[in-house]
Amino acid sequence: MSEETTKCLQTTKEGMNSVLTFFDKELQKIRAGKASPQMLEGLKVDYYGNPTPVEQVGNISTPDARQIVIQPWERNMLPVIEKAILAANLGFTPQNSGEFIRIVVPTPTEERRKELVKKAKQEAEQAKVSIRNLRRTANDIGKKLKDSGTPEDEVKKLETDIQKATDEFIGKIDKMIEAKEKEIMTI
Repeated sequence: MSEETTKCLQTTKEGMNSVLTFFDKELQKIRAGKASPQMLEGLKVDYYGNPTPVEQVGNISTPDARQIVIQPWERNMLPVIEKAILAANLGFTPQNSGEFIRIVVPTPTEERRKELVKKAKQEAEQAKVSIRNLRRTANDIGKKLKDSGTPEDEVKKLETDIQKATDEFIGKIDKMIEAKEKEIMTI
């Protein structure tokens, strides 16, 4: 394989790996009944007019499997954090003690578990679409290489290798979603 086709394949695989890493992080945010600081990842609070990640305005801990505790560094942030959690519609209600915010993570109902599985499957589909978009982009590069004089058999080999990588990464996504579905539906 020429340097261009090797670079194209390598770049495509790196992109697919990034999609997989992002997908894994998204799956970690979907929790079924077990408290985790990742449940609040991406939650922004209004910190003096700036949207700021909640983990930057306080300490987040899980004293046990059913609770998340947020200890803000400034007491005046308590109502702001509470409001942001309610607005994010995460499926639980924060309790403001005056010193910290306690979130009791409820055991999800069968209906909530099915919602979580559905959300996880939507994330999986988005990841697959991203993988397929990377495949299309790489195949377009292959066609341009062919037009600029790269031998046809080399471009065919590149397309075959890209398809193998696509199938491999989509298989990994399927395995991850299968494991997540089992985790969510297990009581």
